[in-house]
Order: sequence, then structure tokens, then C-alpha cells
Amino acid sequence: MGISYDRKAELIAFDETKTGVKGLVPRIFLVPSPENLNSDQELSLPTIDLKGIHEDPIRRKQAMEEVKDALGSWGFFQIVNHGIPVDVLEDMKKGVLGFFEQDSEVRKQWYTRDRSANRVVYNSNFDLYSAPVTNWRDSFVCRMYPNPPQPEELPPPCRDILLEYSSQVMKLGCSILELMSEALGLEPNHLWDMGCATQLQVTSHYYPPCPQPELTMGITEHTDAGFITILQQDQIGGLKVLYKDQWTHVHPIQGALVVNAGDLLQASLYLSISHASMYCFPNHQSRILITNDKFVSAQHKVVANKVGPRISVASFFLTDLMTQNPKVLEPIKELLSEDNPAKYRSTTGKEFLDYFYKKGLDATPALTYFKI
Repeated sequence: MGISYDRKAELIAFDETKTGVKGLVPRIFLVPSPENLNSDQELSLPTIDLKGIHEDPIRRKQAMEEVKDALGSWGFFQIVNHGIPVDVLEDMKKGVLGFFEQDSEVRKQWYTRDRSANRVVYNSNFDLYSAPVTNWRDSFVCRMYPNPPQPEELPPPCRDILLEYSSQVMKLGCSILELMSEALGLEPNHLWDMGCATQLQVTSHYYPPCPQPELTMGITEHTDAGFITILQQDQIGGLKVLYKDQWTHVHPIQGALVVNAGDLLQASLYLSISHASMYCFPNHQSRILITNDKFVSAQHKVVANKVGPRISVASFFLTDLMTQNPKVLEPIKELLSEDNPAKYRSTTGKEFLDYFYKKGLDATPALTYFKI
């Protein structure tokens, strides 16, 4: 890394190929110091069984307490018996693989850096020009809720399954938000009704095999920007979570999904609805209640791997970014006291995510910028 070179010129050259990591330019991927792939503590991420939570009150209370404990300490947990059929999970991974393994000339038609241009945005590293290091992955992003794309707007290899998978994830997200609401002492539908899932963004990642995985990263250390993320990963692994100042592997469980809290969930925000948007929330008291650091948005990363490709699908639950009347997010007064003062200044979802995308992925959470 000590050799001087024109990094921007090489980034542009890489970007203009529109072929992703398969057309790699090696130097732009090098991390400042080698990643130690074997020094992590061997702890197990909490695994929560959702079986029976809609029928058995005792089982539901147990799952709610487990969610509360996991998000208050780890910020992450895995779920089993979540209701999404195994064949849907497998078909989604196959669809993602099919997209990335198309001929590069076919794939290029989806390539763009304009997040507002298309319903599908394919590129390598959304923060290519702002991040200090280029990551060893390609991605495509689809906005799937509240206005799902028409089938012809989606890539053929994953067209049908992406619509089906997103529908299933939205249903599951509702169940998880119910458990989180109850963990905060709220009514089950509170977080859902207050807008914590007004937009669903499904991001599919492709990590090619890397000949020297210790010299690069799949995804740099970061926190997620939204409210919650539901992640499907394959059996190759590589996800690590920072827990008690040490990195811990998230070992894949067949058929399981990973759930984590994002920055907006951690920040204890409420949503003030403008007069123009009250038509969507007839109770006229609509607010997003989050957690004022009661739930943790944990740092995590993905290491590169000699085997692959690794496939993962991250479903981000976000606030609506497309409205002409942006919603103001600020600490909710009912959760504040002398012992628990506001920790974050007011913002909008758009301002927060614009800052997140501009900053890019690094070891500094976007929340830091909004702290009082």
C-alpha cells in the first residue's frame, strides 16, 4: 500500500468496465493491513425460534424476551421457523446467482450509480468514490415496497422470485416489529403502524472467490442505516459481528435468517407527520418510536473468502425517502427524562440516508454525526 498511484483514475477505469469485481483492478481492493481471518472469538449469535408465536401466548412472550435481550446486547440474532419456505429461500439465492452469472454484456444494461434512476440499481460498491477501500463484492438493489416494480422492470433471472421473496419478507418483518414493540412495552402494531417499514429495499450481494482474502474485505466494518435488516446468507459464511469489542463469526444455519437493528432503530426517534401526510395516518398522532440506545446497531463486516461465490440478500426496512414532505425524526419526548436525555438531534430520513451514502462504509457509524 506504500506505492503511490492514481487511485481515482483506477477507480474510474474499474467503474467504466461495468463488469464488477470479475473485472477487478487489484490495487484498489487492498486494505491498509492484512485481515486476520483466524483471531475471532468463538461465540454463538442468539438463535430465536419463532414457532408458535402467533398461537401460543407463552411462546410469544418467551420469543419477545429473547428479542429484547439479543437486541440490547448483540444487536443481532438468527431466527428459525420464521415462516418463509425453504424453497423460496433457495430460489432467491439461485435467482441472485443467475443475475450475476449472466453474460457481462447483458448485466451491463442494469449498471448505474444513479439511485433514483431505475427500480433496479446494479453496481460494484455504492461508495466506490468515497470509501477509502474498495470492497470485494457486486450488488444490485431493488425498491420493493410500498410500490413493487412491474415484473418487466426486474431482471429475468430473479424476476418472479424477487416479488415472492419480498412479499414474504414484508410479512415476516411485521412479525418481528410486533415483537420489538412488545419488548419496548408498546402495543404489538405500534412500530409497524408508526412507519418503521414504509419502504423495503432488497439488496443482493455477490462475493466472487478471492485468491488472497486476507488482503481485502467483502464489506468494510459498518452499521446499517435503516430500522431493521433481515439477511439471508448462504452456507459459505463470512459475516462477523462486533460483540464486547471482539469480532465473532455468524455461522450460517441452514434455513435460518439473520436479523439486526439499524441506526434509526437505535436512535430513539419519533416521526412528526406533516399536515399533508396525515391522510396516511388518520389518528393524527403518528410517531415512530424507536429505542434511544436500548437496542444496539452493531458494527459488522464480511470477510473475503477463497471459495465462492458467496450470495447474500439483505432486506432493509426504511422510512419513505420518496415523499415530497419529508418526515422529521427526533427524540421522542415520552422516552426522555433527566436520566435519559435526548442523544441525537432531529433530522429527516432523507438527510440521514443521504449522509450515510455520501460518507460510505467505514468504521464510523453514521449516527455519530447526529449525536448532540
